[in-house]
Amino acid sequence: MPRVLLIEDDPAVREGVELGLRRRGHEVRSAATGEAGLAALGEFRPDLLLLDLMLPGMNGVQICRRVREDSQLPIIMLTARGDDFDMIVGLEAGADDYIVKPARPDVIEARIRAVLRRIEDTGPGRPATEIHGDLTIDRAGLTVTKAGRHLALAPSELKLLLHLSAAPEQVFSRQQLLEHVWEHSYHADARLVDACVRRLRNKIEDDSGTPRYVQTLRGFGYRFGPL
Repeated sequence: MPRVLLIEDDPAVREGVELGLRRRGHEVRSAATGEAGLAALGEFRPDLLLLDLMLPGMNGVQICRRVREDSQLPIIMLTARGDDFDMIVGLEAGADDYIVKPARPDVIEARIRAVLRRIEDTGPGRPATEIHGDLTIDRAGLTVTKAGRHLALAPSELKLLLHLSAAPEQVFSRQQLLEHVWEHSYHADARLVDACVRRLRNKIEDDSGTPRYVQTLRGFGYRFGPL
């Protein structure tokens, strides 16, 4: 089972989430502050970070940015209702998903599995490696390079790129992307998609303001190409 690092300052929430994850077989390390959580990262080497947005001292957004400086560790942010502005900043900082507190253990478990789930199928008849302009997508190795340079993509960014590029020129609505990439079966927050698109464009496009690969069709959604 995946190893989870939980950074949460509320003792009741921290104990409840930790207990729920342990009952499901996870190895869990918890920290009450961002500073303590960062210190535990190297020692514990988690598979996923559950990160409270509002922390004393170094907050969740700052922690997320610090982690993203040198790691593509999957990050799920824990937010309180009404933290919309901070939640968007957290997504822009590199979080892969978010969960609104309080959340049931089964909801947290489902989100963890969705973020960690690898895409095993390259698609019927699709080559394992595809070249789109100066972008090379290795579907078998789950790696992306641009002009020979490896791109460090967070899990949500990689899943989004793989999904869009599997059907060039096909337009996907935000709701379709939420269902296929994030595996949200209900009408979730489309800002997840928009924030991830912006982060992905900053990494794969020559000019994120005039994207070549991930294009917007206003009123409809996003598509990959045409080149």
